[in-house]
Amino acid sequence: MSRLNTNHTGGRMLRGLLSTLVFLLLAAWAWAQGSLSELARPVQGRSMRATSSFRQGSDGKYDAHADPLGDEQEKSNFDNRLVPPGDKVVLLDAQGPGLITHMWFTFLEPQPRRNDKPGRANHQEFLLRMYWDGSERPGVEAPFGDFFASCFGKRREVNSIPVVVEGGDSYNCYWHMPFRKSARIEIANDSDRPLVLLYYNIDWIKKDNLPEDTPYFYAQYRQEYPQAKGQDYVILDTRGKGHYVGTVLAIRTRSPLWFGEGDEKIYIDGENKPSIWGTGTEDFFCCAMGLADCSLPYFGVPCFNQFEIVGSMTAAYRWHVGDPVVFNTGIKVTLEHKSWISEDENPDHKRMSWNEREDDYASVAFWYQTGTPTFAARAPTAGERRLPSLDRIVALAKNFTDARYHGNGHAGSQAIPDLFDEPQLFYRPDKPDGAFVDVPFEVKRKEPLRLLINVACAPDYGRYQASLEGVKLGGVMDFHAETLIDREFHLLDFWPEPGTYTLRLECVGKSNRSEGHCLGLESVRLRERRPRVEQYGFDKDKDWRKRPILYTKE
Repeated sequence: MSRLNTNHTGGRMLRGLLSTLVFLLLAAWAWAQGSLSELARPVQGRSMRATSSFRQGSDGKYDAHADPLGDEQEKSNFDNRLVPPGDKVVLLDAQGPGLITHMWFTFLEPQPRRNDKPGRANHQEFLLRMYWDGSERPGVEAPFGDFFASCFGKRREVNSIPVVVEGGDSYNCYWHMPFRKSARIEIANDSDRPLVLLYYNIDWIKKDNLPEDTPYFYAQYRQEYPQAKGQDYVILDTRGKGHYVGTVLAIRTRSPLWFGEGDEKIYIDGENKPSIWGTGTEDFFCCAMGLADCSLPYFGVPCFNQFEIVGSMTAAYRWHVGDPVVFNTGIKVTLEHKSWISEDENPDHKRMSWNEREDDYASVAFWYQTGTPTFAARAPTAGERRLPSLDRIVALAKNFTDARYHGNGHAGSQAIPDLFDEPQLFYRPDKPDGAFVDVPFEVKRKEPLRLLINVACAPDYGRYQASLEGVKLGGVMDFHAETLIDREFHLLDFWPEPGTYTLRLECVGKSNRSEGHCLGLESVRLRERRPRVEQYGFDKDKDWRKRPILYTKE
C-alpha cells in the first residue's frame, strides 16, 4: 500500500485536501444527524404552501384567490408568472403565527432568444423582499441572486446547508423564518427587462403560538462602488439583541494584484474596539492562501473568474450555522479593504501588501434579531446595482472580419450568448503559417490604461502571440480549453499617445491537446486605472515600446 510523501509539496497538499474533505463531511454528517434527531419529536402546527400554480378566475385569467387548476386543459400546466419591468409579484401573503421552512424558485435565463432583443432580467436586477408582521420596511431586501450567493447576475451552482442552487437555475433556501402576525414575500422587478417564467413554492408551518423571545430573520444588501476611502466596509450595523449568521460578499477589482488582505472586524454590544478581529478576507471565508472556486456546507466561493487582474469578479459566502456571532445590545460587522496594489498606485512607488484599495464591494448580511433592526441600509435601484464599466475603449472584433484584417483562412461573426453580449470574431486559418488577426483602435486622450483581450477558449483553438504596433506583448497565449469558456488576457499597462493603434494576434501553432488553430476574439479593450495612477504619473513618460510593462503578481 502506497503512502503519502509528506516531505513533498504535492503530498502535503493532497493530505491537507483529504483532511479538509473528511472534516467537512463529518461536519455535514453531524449537522444532518442533529436535524434528523429533531424528526423524532412532536412538531406543533400545520404545514402550508404558497405556489405559482395556475389559478383560473371567472374570466379565464389568473386569479390569486381561485383554486389551482387541475383539469385536462393545457392551462393546468401554466404554473408560472411573468413580472414586467417596474412591476412586482406577491409570492406569499400569510397570517401568523407561522414559520417559513423552505423556498424554491426558478425562472428563465437572462440571455435573449431568437426574436427576443431586450432579453430578460438577470437575478441581480430584481429584488427579493420579505415583510414581517405588517412592517412597512422589509426585513429581507436583497437582489435575488445575491441572497442565494449567486452574484453579478451570473448563474452559479451553490451547495451549502441553508442555500442550494442546483445547476445554477433552481434556487432553494432553508433558513427558518418565524413570524407572529403576518408574512409577505414579494419579488420586485426594478429593471428595464421582464422576469419570465417565474415558478415558486414556499413551504411554511402555521403555528398555534411562538415563544415570546423568538427572533426574526433579517437579510440586507448594501454596496459601495468603489469602497469609501479611509473607512472599513460596513456589512451590518444594528442595535438590539440577536445573532449574526451569514455573509455574502461580491468583489469586482479595480486594481491589479491580490485584494484580500483586509481583516474582518466585529464590534459587539457597542464596543469602541472590535473584540473579534480576523486575519484576512480569505480567512474570514474559511479559505487560505487566497480564494478558489468551491461550494461547501458552511462556506464557499461560487465565483472566482481570474486571479489578480483589473476587473476580476469574486463572490463568497460564509454561514455561521454552528458558530453564530451573539450580541445583546448591538453588532457592527466590518471588513478592511487593504491589500496589495501595483507600484504605480503606491505613493512611494513601492510594491507592498498593505495599501488601501478602491474596489467595488456588495454584500448581504444575514442575522436573527428580536424587535426591529436599526440598520439604515437599503438596496439601490437595478441601474445603480449594475457594476459601472471600467472600459474606456472597446473595439468589437466582429467589426473586423474583412480579409484585410486577417491572414489565410476565413473569419466571420459568431454569436455565443452564454459567454458574450456581442458576437465574437471566429477565425479558422487554413494553416498556422501566415495566420493572424488585426484589430485597430483609436486613443483620444493620453491617460493610464490597461490593454487586454476578451476571448473564447475551446477544444479546437490555437496558440497566439500578441503584438501592438509590432512590439511583442507577453508570452504565447494558449486558447485551448476542454470546454467552451471565456477568458481575459491582460497584455500591457501604458500611457498611449492619442492616435490609431493595431493589435495583432499571430498564430504560432497549437498545443498537443488542441484539435485546431482557431481563434475566438470578442474584443480588444483598454481599461481604466484608478485615478491615483494618473495623479502619481510614475509611468507617464516611459516608452512602452522599449520596455512593455504589465503589473502582475510576479
